[in-house]
Amino acid sequence: MSNVQLINVTKRFKNVIALREVNFDIRHGEFFVLLGPTGAGKTTALRVIAGLEKQDEGQVLFDGEPVDALSPAERDVAFVFQQYSLYPTMSVFDNLAFPLRSPLRKIPESEIRQRVTEAAEKLRISHLLERKTERLSGGEMQRVSIGRAIVRDPRIFLMDEPLSNLDAKLRESLRVELQHIQKKQGSTTLFVTHDQVEALTMADRIGVLRQGRVIQVGSPRDIYDRPVDLFVAQLVGTPRINLIPARYGDGTVSVPGSPIHLPSANGLPAQLTLGVRPEDVQPAPHGPFSGEVALIEPLGVETILYIQAGDQRLLSVVSGIAGYRHGETIRFQLAEDRLHYFDPNGHRITAGL
Repeated sequence: MSNVQLINVTKRFKNVIALREVNFDIRHGEFFVLLGPTGAGKTTALRVIAGLEKQDEGQVLFDGEPVDALSPAERDVAFVFQQYSLYPTMSVFDNLAFPLRSPLRKIPESEIRQRVTEAAEKLRISHLLERKTERLSGGEMQRVSIGRAIVRDPRIFLMDEPLSNLDAKLRESLRVELQHIQKKQGSTTLFVTHDQVEALTMADRIGVLRQGRVIQVGSPRDIYDRPVDLFVAQLVGTPRINLIPARYGDGTVSVPGSPIHLPSANGLPAQLTLGVRPEDVQPAPHGPFSGEVALIEPLGVETILYIQAGDQRLLSVVSGIAGYRHGETIRFQLAEDRLHYFDPNGHRITAGL
């Protein structure tokens, strides 16, 4: 397995700049996730690393050595696509064995059988080895697609939204399996997704991509607890973060049209945006603020409350099935040590954190 570096990588398609001076590194044995909305440049970054696209500027390094002149085959990467890209008339076994049977590899058939068997066991598809892939479900086909990458033991796994076409339960199951396999093998993996749940639950580190630029790189906790700007703050977290226009003066952050007034450190601009995660808005009998329950969404393990506090509506998450009623007046508090402040340009301010 290798570590991978992108240094000032720019990629253009005619007049469209898909990647703009992209810099990030993927450490040896790391599960790195590129997170961003559709059109952010995630797949382009993956294809540049694989050698399927040639960057216009910058370098791609594997283990400190440039690979820009190497073909995709010479780079020794395994690509798992969003679409399964299987051979429908072949058996599952032959699909898994296909990348190992290249004349360039010269792998004995006995070793091929051993690798295929091991990969099938890891992905729980041993019972499907003799079945044609055209007779498989979507989840089974994606397992085979992932298995075809696993058998190769490449320098790096590249995965382009491999779970996006699956239903919610299957996505959750395969997330767990992929994490288990990656940790067991210690494989260097770059996983691309627009799904913040996948990123937060699977990644060792996340790179947030927006309009071809890397906005922030950090652990899931860094990205969630210390978003570098409003874009990142809104990209991660379910329910969404509360973003509230606020003012600062005389050591106090106040929210116009609401009862919310908070002491704060110096150094804040007069106009700012206050960010509060829903779990940091908590009903409390003696809380300093009051509001009316405008909407209740019981989800079993938790309940989402919409609290109308003057002109501002706040989302709050409480555990279990909450016993509040629509229209009820409740008191609440904010976790002051977990508040987020953003300047008028949307950039994070560290004061008060």
